[in-house]
Amino acid sequence: MDIEQAQKLWRPEPGWLNTASYGLPPDPAWSAMQEALADWRVGRTSWEGWGDSVQQARVAFAGLIGVSAGDVAVGATASQMLAPVAAALPGGTTVLVPEVEFTSNLFPWLVQEDRGVKVRTVPADGLVDAIDGGTDVVAFSLVQSSDGAVAAYDEIVAAARAHDALVVIDASQACGWLPFDGSLADVVVVSGYKWLMGPRGCAYAYLAPALRDRLRPDAAGWFAGRDPHDSYYGPPLRLADDARRFDIAPAWFSWVGAVPALELIAEIGVPAIREHDVALANRFLTGLGQPPGESAIVTVDVPGAQERLAAANIRAAVRAGRVRASFHVYSTEADVDAALTALTS
Repeated sequence: MDIEQAQKLWRPEPGWLNTASYGLPPDPAWSAMQEALADWRVGRTSWEGWGDSVQQARVAFAGLIGVSAGDVAVGATASQMLAPVAAALPGGTTVLVPEVEFTSNLFPWLVQEDRGVKVRTVPADGLVDAIDGGTDVVAFSLVQSSDGAVAAYDEIVAAARAHDALVVIDASQACGWLPFDGSLADVVVVSGYKWLMGPRGCAYAYLAPALRDRLRPDAAGWFAGRDPHDSYYGPPLRLADDARRFDIAPAWFSWVGAVPALELIAEIGVPAIREHDVALANRFLTGLGQPPGESAIVTVDVPGAQERLAAANIRAAVRAGRVRASFHVYSTEADVDAALTALTS
């Protein structure tokens, strides 16, 4: 399916340039949720079918980042998925993080400081050079929320491996438009409501097997059981042998909506989505006299930009005092041109 065909499956109001805040659902995702909600309203069915969507989403997500589904845990938020990793760090561990990192990938490390975990922050573009023999964990966003900067993933991984440091990435602003090999990292967390265009309440974590064995599933419940349907009552502890032991019980309807969106991303192809998204971002940048970039998220500093965009019903975000625009499958050249007109007229 090409981009032009795929765009027929979305119904955005013109001017939505804020996927970095939340993505819009394609028709199959919206319809699946409405059907599930209608069944829930009248008690037409049991819940197991909704629950099955979790495994379908897990498999689809694993395929997007090139890892085994057995190495993927599911939850609700990125920070929650990072919690067992942070809690397992021994005292004296040093975690290196960009200084303007989104706090979902910062607070989980900072709350461990009373146990002797040290968090060191450096400018994002200096991350590679800052990795040294005293670095135990490198945690960073693959694409920065504040300005869309794309991390030097391969270089960071190479530097971390040279010093036996763990690599933890938050790919919430990347997964769905930026192709990358998740298996290069030790941990990849993703919130599913942005570029994956699922409902809020879905999050994913790739946990490398060698690291997973060092973590404790403190939030384990029935859904983390080896057989969840045989884990409702009583001892003994019988958790899944793979990453599912870190699952939390799912918000059913969110996962029902997540599956069709993930499958559609795979059908279109992330490389094609990247080409489309970045082309629109660069049309926006060059229209404002700025050089093109390599990200689907861009920031601009135009006097009165927020008010101008609002007057034209262009929905973007403001981050660090600058207007942030972000482009995805359903974005069009008409959206870009409307924004440019608003900012330059």
